[in-house]
Amino acid sequence: MKLTVWTYEGPPHVGAMRVATGMKGLHYVLHAPQGDTYADLLFTMIERRDHRPPVTYTTFQARDLGSDTANLFKTACQEAVDRFQPQAIIVGSSCTAELIQDDPGGMAETMDFDIPVIPLELPSYSRKENFGADETFFQIVKSLAKPQARTERVTCNILGGTALGFRHRDDIQEITALLYDLGIEVNVAAPLDATPADIARMPAAHLNVLLYPETGEMAARWLEKNHDQPFTKVIPLGVGATRDFIAEVGQIIGRELQADESRLRLPWWSASVDSTYLTGKRVFLFGDGSHVMAMARVARDEMGFEIAGMGCFNREMARPMRAMAKEYGVEALITDDYLEVEQTIEALSPEMIMGTQMERHIGKRLGIPCAVISAPVHVQDFPARYSPVMGFEGANVLFDTLVHPLVMGLEEHLLTMFRDDFEFHDAAGPSHHGGHSPQPVEADPAPAPTGTDVMVWLADAEKELKKVPFFVRGKARRNTETYATEQGLSQISIDVLYEAKAHYAR
Repeated sequence: MKLTVWTYEGPPHVGAMRVATGMKGLHYVLHAPQGDTYADLLFTMIERRDHRPPVTYTTFQARDLGSDTANLFKTACQEAVDRFQPQAIIVGSSCTAELIQDDPGGMAETMDFDIPVIPLELPSYSRKENFGADETFFQIVKSLAKPQARTERVTCNILGGTALGFRHRDDIQEITALLYDLGIEVNVAAPLDATPADIARMPAAHLNVLLYPETGEMAARWLEKNHDQPFTKVIPLGVGATRDFIAEVGQIIGRELQADESRLRLPWWSASVDSTYLTGKRVFLFGDGSHVMAMARVARDEMGFEIAGMGCFNREMARPMRAMAKEYGVEALITDDYLEVEQTIEALSPEMIMGTQMERHIGKRLGIPCAVISAPVHVQDFPARYSPVMGFEGANVLFDTLVHPLVMGLEEHLLTMFRDDFEFHDAAGPSHHGGHSPQPVEADPAPAPTGTDVMVWLADAEKELKKVPFFVRGKARRNTETYATEQGLSQISIDVLYEAKAHYAR
């Protein structure tokens, strides 16, 4: 058995929680032991929600397993309906409770509630969180959506937004405004902020806008098949993709659409003098398939970066990811093992990482700047300000997201590079405090082993290494240590550093 500290996706019942927490008027009754009751931590601490998630647990304990756990579930169901009075409930088991096979769906249906009861069958030991969200939303739509006439004006539904999603709240707001400017009103945005009553009127729309395939594609395909609603395939992330998205919507409704691009700044900024030094920077992308593929296009075509590598953690997106990676001249990395991702990044030595919260930590350890572009994310990626990544305003946000880590890294490199200058020397006092009064200088620490137990970097070599740009410093260190080992050396001096540089330059 492999024990891991980090996971890109939780079990499928966490995906169901994301749907339930995103909606209003829906409650999730979860058959789960005491240790599985961590929804409050996920949503109130990470996403900073101002209310608790709508999840009720049976919280059975070990001593309950010898008695009637079915009655515990029925009691929890009844108490949840009486207390919260939801419009509908979804019921299911956590990964642990699945083992006792109590059938929550069947038990809830025998209780004769006067509200819809939607059972969830989420295979905890073969599928993961995004599947859980996708399946849960699909079952809700399948159970509640009612056949009805189309709205008089052209309307659409926006599908896929959930709690704990990467910028879902702001993306939906931005795309809603964009569609309104094009003369298309949003009928329902779901599951985020939708009620069961809203789900019932989804078939009245003329089309569906699928922003997040990982969590909304099953529902979109069902609505297309059963209610004749086509859905969009282009994710409007970046300038080019947003224009393609608008053209796709126009093709579906049979009308040529023209968007207002007056707020769009990314094309000019990315071609300006201040950012041309970014051209050709090697970047590695990793996250959920949809965001990585969309961001790869932005990175290459709109920012002028070079794609050094790309991949995703959700195997459902492996086929399109591999096809796009082949087009970009790299091999796709499909894995949910963050250690494998770290090894790949270390081997490629890119100048920037675009990834998840996990890649942010990997970047810190390797000294490589990282821009977060995908869930899973932490609290800092749920900003209080309006900060979409889709649409034209989202393109502006993306420019900042991608450029700032590189600019800050360059600043750090320059400060290191000029540390011996009379103005930037560590012994110089701050200029705004009246000149350059000397500061206490600490003695250089004794050489410490790095790389291996016997390899020692001497002070002059370590100091010279700091002059190497931050984005290739790790590679320079590894190459030098490899060269020294091959030469049978146990210490690295400044001469060895330059000999290794000459050796690898041949």
